[in-house]
Amino acid sequence: MNAENSTPTAELVQRLSATPRGARLARHLTAQQLHDWGFPHDSDLNDTARHVVAELAANAVTHGRVPGRDFELRLLLRLPEDTLRIEVSDARGDRQLRFAAADVDGDGGRGLILVTLLATTWGVTQRTVGKTVWAELALKEPKSTSCAGSRRPCPRTPAPVD
Repeated sequence: MNAENSTPTAELVQRLSATPRGARLARHLTAQQLHDWGFPHDSDLNDTARHVVAELAANAVTHGRVPGRDFELRLLLRLPEDTLRIEVSDARGDRQLRFAAADVDGDGGRGLILVTLLATTWGVTQRTVGKTVWAELALKEPKSTSCAGSRRPCPRTPAPVD
C-alpha cells in the first residue's frame, strides 16, 4: 500500500512559529502525543521521533523560514502499516536541502544524515507554497536480530569487564 494514500489511524497537525522556541515546542508536542498514543516518553520510538522532529524542525526554522510564516508539524500514526510518518512543512520551496556539509568538521549540514540513519525512509514533497520534509519510522523493531544490510547502525555490545 502506498504510504501517501493510506488513511492514518491517528493524526496531529499543529502550526508553530518559525523560531527556535517553535522547534522546541514541536519536539515536546511529539513526545507528548506519542505518549498519549501509547508510546511512553522513555520508549525507543518516542526518543527516535523526538530526534527526527528536532532535526526537521530546526531545518524549517533555520533554512525554511519566511518572515511572518509559520511551519507545520504533522504526525500520522498508521497502524495497519505499523508506521509513524513525521512531516514538517515550511514556506520556503526555493532552497535545496543540504545532505552533508562540505566541511566535515563544520557546525551544520549533518542533520539529514541523522534522519537517514533513524528513519525507515524520508523525502521531500514540494507544495504550492514551500515544501514538506517527511520521514517514516517503524513502530515495531525488525524481527531479525541481525543488523547486516540494515540502514540503521548496529548496536554496540559493551566490552566485558574483568
